[in-house]
Amino acid sequence: MQVKKQLALYPALYDISDSLSNGKEELQIELNEYAYTLGLTRSDVLIQIRSAYFGIQVQRIQRGRDDIRVMLKLPKSERLTLNGLRDLSITNASGQQIPLSQIATLTPGISPTTIIRIDRYRTMVVSADAIKSKANMTLIQTELRQFIDDLLVQYPGIHYQFEGEAREQRESFSSMIIGVIVMLLVIYGLLAIPFQSYLQPLIVMSVIPFGIIGAVAGHWIMGMNLTILSLMGMMALVGVVINDSLVLVDYINTHYRHGKLTLQQAVLNAGVARFRPVMLTSLTTFIGLMPLLFEKSTQAQFLIPMAVSLAFGIIFATLITLILVPINYVMVERTRLAYLKFINS
Repeated sequence: MQVKKQLALYPALYDISDSLSNGKEELQIELNEYAYTLGLTRSDVLIQIRSAYFGIQVQRIQRGRDDIRVMLKLPKSERLTLNGLRDLSITNASGQQIPLSQIATLTPGISPTTIIRIDRYRTMVVSADAIKSKANMTLIQTELRQFIDDLLVQYPGIHYQFEGEAREQRESFSSMIIGVIVMLLVIYGLLAIPFQSYLQPLIVMSVIPFGIIGAVAGHWIMGMNLTILSLMGMMALVGVVINDSLVLVDYINTHYRHGKLTLQQAVLNAGVARFRPVMLTSLTTFIGLMPLLFEKSTQAQFLIPMAVSLAFGIIFATLITLILVPINYVMVERTRLAYLKFINS
């Protein structure tokens, strides 16, 4: 099978199999054009072959507790040879008898051990195991999907679907998207209440994309692939990176809104006054995750992608926070003041 050959090209995949493997040998019967001109269908031919070999019940006799069925079929000598099958006479609707060899080709093949049907459609399952530490499942699925799409151009009417771990990933992604939306709305609401502003929560949350960029860069630095646990680490990162931004905005509000300092002075003082606590918070978090980042034990391997997302995302977002948040605050505040001046004029 071409799909199995394609899977075999990936060194990280092993135990490649399909649901047709390990079946019994069989003769697959395909009708030719001559059969169709005689008015025969595949179903007609197969029913007559089954009647000749398995038999037709002509009588049923009850003997005490035994139920005896009398079957009419070909003699055993004719059923044991391949020539007997080829010479089997097939009768069409007009009563004409034709040898099977003239209307069909017999091809040796392997029968499926089980026939799987989903929604009444016959289904074949191709499966493989992967070495998670070496396999980039996202890349493999993308390349395999492209290969199958090109292949099915030759076989219209056949459909495919990724199941197993691929299906679990799809379900995880869909639920994760909903979770991210709800999380962002909740964070926005929690920030808007104490700030008493619709815009300042957006200033605090503006560092979130940069934390995600840092998490992706961390995977690249560590030579790791993005996984579901990496994305979960990014979700946890969202709640962590806004802490530093929140500290800066709160400091600016305290010294600017109370009229102690001008906007520019409050912003400059915030960067200086909060630089040490912001950096110490981020560095201690990063250093605390370092033992997990370089852990070699098998039990810890599945947690490392999450730790990479948190550690590198925090460091990168912290550096951006010290520059981006003050700039955003000044832009938003000046825009607000200009709008108020325009309204009052």
